[in-house]
Amino acid sequence: MSLLQKVYPEGRVVLREVGLRDGLQLVKTFPSTEAKRRWLAEEHAAGVRHFEVGSFLPAKTFAQFADVREMVRAVAALPGAHGVALVLNERGVNEALESGVGEIASVVSATEEHSQANARRSRESAIANIRRLCELRDAAAHGPIVHAAISMALGCSIAGAVDPNEVLRLVEKCLEAGVDAVGIADTVGYAGPKQVGDLTKAAVRLAGKKPICVHLHDTRGMGIANASAALDAGARVLDGSLGGLGGCPFAPGATGNVVFEDLVFLCESKGFETGIDIEKLVAVRAILREEMPNEPLFGGLARAGLPCRTARAA
Repeated sequence: MSLLQKVYPEGRVVLREVGLRDGLQLVKTFPSTEAKRRWLAEEHAAGVRHFEVGSFLPAKTFAQFADVREMVRAVAALPGAHGVALVLNERGVNEALESGVGEIASVVSATEEHSQANARRSRESAIANIRRLCELRDAAAHGPIVHAAISMALGCSIAGAVDPNEVLRLVEKCLEAGVDAVGIADTVGYAGPKQVGDLTKAAVRLAGKKPICVHLHDTRGMGIANASAALDAGARVLDGSLGGLGGCPFAPGATGNVVFEDLVFLCESKGFETGIDIEKLVAVRAILREEMPNEPLFGGLARAGLPCRTARAA
């Protein structure tokens, strides 16, 4: 069995907790390394197995990720856990490969306008970076999963509406470059269920046996509805963050990622087993309240609880 098949079993829903990376990219204060370790350990005890643990970015600029190597080691020490880290250039790729992280993710913008504003490079240059990442992976003794995420895939706060055919062209380019998985991201919560379902269905068909990950933000309150549409369209890998932490600098004032706890409840309610104890998961929010008391936390499950408090699943 390949690493990809082990980490992303075909047909099984995989929920990835991205709070430690995407959830922390814009916060004014952030947890200590020890608190992050507790965050990981307690979520693991609740049944979570997939974690985005940080970014390989300059520590002077992104102090919240200065301990990314320690977090890679921490997730590797948890039985059955899988870590993901973000890179944006070749320096980051080499550092990620040296760290032994199980999965390396990089980003391609769906629009030229966002690509230039966010990364100061063209989309074709971003694809070339993905190709180089795959080459370095193939040459490394440690061959992690490579994941390319298409940001602004369902609408761009700079360019507006995005042609889904252009997104599918980029998905195909990433697959041709050699990636193991592709993500489609509604980075600023632009879309509704129909757009998410239609694009997901087409991307899943294009990717074949390689997983399509759907990354959603709850900017306009559509996060859970869009996640349901993605599941109905064949996606089996979804991202969320504990308490809905996160956000995008191109969507000022917006709420963050789809709430991970609510995402678990959605999957269970639709008949997809997640292996995650929702009540234990909600309890982990106490770490966020302690470490980041001024950061707003969201989520219906945390507010109202399970329909039956003795139930462990929806």
